Amino acid sequence: MARSTFEGPILSGDVRFGALRNVGYTLLAQDANIVLTNTTTNTTSYGGSSGQFVNANGIPNSAATVYTPSSTYPPTAATITADTVSTTTGTLYRGVVMYLPYGSSIVNILVDTNVAVTINTGTVGTVTGKIGNAFNDTTYGSITTMNAATGRNTVAQTGAQLLAATSTTADVIYSPSQGSGPNSNVLSQVVLTITIPYTGGTSGTLSTITAGTFNITVGYTQLDGNIGNATTYPYGNFD
Repeated sequence: MARSTFEGPILSGDVRFGALRNVGYTLLAQDANIVLTNTTTNTTSYGGSSGQFVNANGIPNSAATVYTPSSTYPPTAATITADTVSTTTGTLYRGVVMYLPYGSSIVNILVDTNVAVTINTGTVGTVTGKIGNAFNDTTYGSITTMNAATGRNTVAQTGAQLLAATSTTADVIYSPSQGSGPNSNVLSQVVLTITIPYTGGTSGTLSTITAGTFNITVGYTQLDGNIGNATTYPYGNFD
């Protein structure tokens, strides 16, 4: 078994030249499975902790930085709201960040509740999800309830959110450039923020998570920054 990585994008088709072409982009995906009771970083299914989101591209899951979207270097880390408690009511935040090639077109967002969230004291309220390019942001969609472990959640997307998903924004400027492409120093962020409210806990004591497993998959196609460049593609865009 072997694995290889390269800059991409990957385009394929058996009619690549002439006026009619059947070339298409390859659908790529990033995936993360998080078990909220696993608080050990760099382990399989690490689920994050108070103020700490997760990235799965490190293989296994690692502690990740969510950045404040910006077109300047160096990037600035955003503040993830820490878990909070007020008397017997509290809110817990967990999440995943994925770094995509700039200008990607997100074609699907799949979020599954595999094991329902439970806590040691109190009652879990409505667990919600936000998908955007920053912490607690809904640029790309939202989920009104993630409580039931009945499978795939419904990601609601408005027309504006679908439009935003057709071309991900330049959120993180990276240096030095990691490749030869025109956008190899720019990354887009996709952030899933999971909000877990609860009531009836022990007064003044933050409740702890005793169960909860989620899986998120983001499918996307990578922008070809050279499309339309006759110098790079003298025989057409897909030579």
